[in-house]
Amino acid sequence: MTLKRPPGRQCLLQGNEAIVEGALAAGCRFFAGYPITPATEISEVMSSRLPAVDGVFIQMEDEIASLGAVIGASLAGVKSMTATSGPGFSLMQENLGFACAAEVPCVIVNVMRGGLSTGLATRVGQGDVMQARWGTHGDHPIIVLAASTTQDCFTTTVRAFNLSEKYRTPVILLTDEVVSHTREKIYLPRPEEVEVIDRIRPDVPPDWYIPYEDNSRGVPPMSVFGDGYRYHVTGLIHDVRGFPTERQDEITAFMNRIFRKITQHLPDIEQIDEEMTEDAEIVVIAYGSVSRSARRAVREARGLGVKAGLVQLVSLWPFPRQAVEAVLRRVRMVLVPELNMGQISREVKRVNKGATRVETLNRVDGSLITPGEILTRLVKN
Repeated sequence: MTLKRPPGRQCLLQGNEAIVEGALAAGCRFFAGYPITPATEISEVMSSRLPAVDGVFIQMEDEIASLGAVIGASLAGVKSMTATSGPGFSLMQENLGFACAAEVPCVIVNVMRGGLSTGLATRVGQGDVMQARWGTHGDHPIIVLAASTTQDCFTTTVRAFNLSEKYRTPVILLTDEVVSHTREKIYLPRPEEVEVIDRIRPDVPPDWYIPYEDNSRGVPPMSVFGDGYRYHVTGLIHDVRGFPTERQDEITAFMNRIFRKITQHLPDIEQIDEEMTEDAEIVVIAYGSVSRSARRAVREARGLGVKAGLVQLVSLWPFPRQAVEAVLRRVRMVLVPELNMGQISREVKRVNKGATRVETLNRVDGSLITPGEILTRLVKN
């Protein structure tokens, strides 16, 4: 039995438990999932915490059905989420595309583990970064966030729900085995200390409601099934009333709008955290558990007289291009350590355009990149 944790106090939690607390604080009241290492604790804790707040927990038969149930619950007006790891995330891709096309708010947590296929079930990895952006077919916008500490797991989960509701889109939260299983002291804020954003509802009578009508924000109000507002939900390209269309003008308008609702709000979505970058000559760009090692290495490098700094990526997609470019223009070298063969480093190199030297540090054996490994590269350069 998982005990209810009173807000407004410090607790000792692991990352997966903090994700649950963040989801509940954001208003999540439905979870559907299937157990998988290293994300199982999220399902386990949700199974006891949700009923205590009049929520619903369902263990589904697989990850395909899990995201399908989450989409259905969200259409019924309930903030919903699921959690999985690499193999399960692969199974969710078709329904993820459906949620993007139908503009259904939901949160998907992927606790990354090592390797491809079944991989290294109990070891750490960061190999799902590109899949999170491009895993489902067709052009589609997506928001992907990354947590690096147990406190991040709470705050970033709240932010994932807020962005999902605000922009009517699935939001993916990437953690990894180390982040999700690290147990740390965190602060659980009181409800009044947590900003909670809910989706915009229609303010017109049901007969006047046009479910996918464009507006200045690019985000149409979303009705709740059962409230008398009728509209058609489909994964096909659709017109403003939700019905499939092959008219070129309607297709173009739909695609432009679902991208515009993200691109015109990049300052609100993109986020990086900087440490000691003001006078840095060498900067480490990292995310997830690797940013923990990077932070330690940067601080030790400073003690050795190396002007090092850290850029921790909190939003991975859309990639925070302008913020990263600003850092690249004022340093002589960038190091990108990752637990994969090089994924975010490709994006860094793309926006760098040869402005500075970009080096990588990759590890794929299921072990964490240590502060010492990063420090060695910083001192050497």
